[in-house]
Amino acid sequence: MPDVTVVTPVFTTDGASGRLVFFTASRAHHAEIGGIRPGSLPPFSRNLAEEGVLIRGMKLVERGQSRLHDLKTLLLSGAYPTRNVADNLADVEAQVAANHRGSGDLRRLVERYGLPVVLAYMRHIQAAAERKMRAALARLGDGEYRFVDHLDDGSPIAAKITVRGETATIDFTGTGAVLPGNLNANRAIVTAAVMYCLRAMIGEEIPLNQGVLAPVEIVVPDCLLNPHEGPSPETSAAVVGGNVETSQRVVDVLLGALQLAAASQGTMNNLVFGDAHFGYYETICGGAGATADADGADAVHTHMTNTRLTDPEVIEHRYPVRVREFSIRRGSGGGGRRRGGDGIVRKLEFLRPLEVSIVSQRRGPYPP
Repeated sequence: MPDVTVVTPVFTTDGASGRLVFFTASRAHHAEIGGIRPGSLPPFSRNLAEEGVLIRGMKLVERGQSRLHDLKTLLLSGAYPTRNVADNLADVEAQVAANHRGSGDLRRLVERYGLPVVLAYMRHIQAAAERKMRAALARLGDGEYRFVDHLDDGSPIAAKITVRGETATIDFTGTGAVLPGNLNANRAIVTAAVMYCLRAMIGEEIPLNQGVLAPVEIVVPDCLLNPHEGPSPETSAAVVGGNVETSQRVVDVLLGALQLAAASQGTMNNLVFGDAHFGYYETICGGAGATADADGADAVHTHMTNTRLTDPEVIEHRYPVRVREFSIRRGSGGGGRRRGGDGIVRKLEFLRPLEVSIVSQRRGPYPP
């Protein structure tokens, strides 16, 4: 998947004698990182190599010296190198800068309050999240909560949530086998979806942190949500669709089991276009599912997609495309005591020949 994470260690003082106390991190979606189609989101990839350059882990800075040249070499290597290495390097440099800003803020906190106080409050934030999560589970009540939904090819995604007091086990046993296509997910994606739904149970704003997961055990057997990683990208399962589409279905399943909300559009509607020189990627919004107390929202990004579309003026200036229509599709959300949110109509005109792909779901026999 074309997401790149940059992690920076934070020491109490500058120099080799400093104590490692924190990490700052930033994750960015790179609109192009190689692969068999522009935009690095191929609909029909069958292994990781076809989805772009795989960065298993490397130092960007070592002893104060930049290693961006090594990253550039990697991004331009392999069977399907990136089509826009300049943007990749600029984005990574921006991520490094963001991490340094966070590192500086942390050091200033330590200088002002002292390291013991800062560490104590970080523990307090996690402990508070854990207490609120335990209280939410206790309100839910002991029992087993089950739900099964399907991908468009019929592959089941099953979840059983067992609540005992203030703890829970979320078990995905019964989910379908690893797929030959790219709708496989991985444990990190599943954990993110679980954390999102658990936070929704709390019902109030909290800083999202690991404390939410403290009273919860997640069981993910060998299945399309947990494929084995091969010794090379060519022998590893494709996952780009799992990141953007299967994650949405996992959320639908968990919300269904917990009866928190009706399913939303259930897809990110990943649109990619480009040619040998550039790749552009966007996710297209839709309707949110209703709850027992409120209608669903119209024309919004839901659940695991939280991006905003590029402004029409910007996209038309930078790319050979015209936005002909972007409107709400009135009445498409479904009726009822609480209606579902309406979807949208988006019409684009391409001004020269381009490759266009869409990775989507909820187009088969399993509607939301």
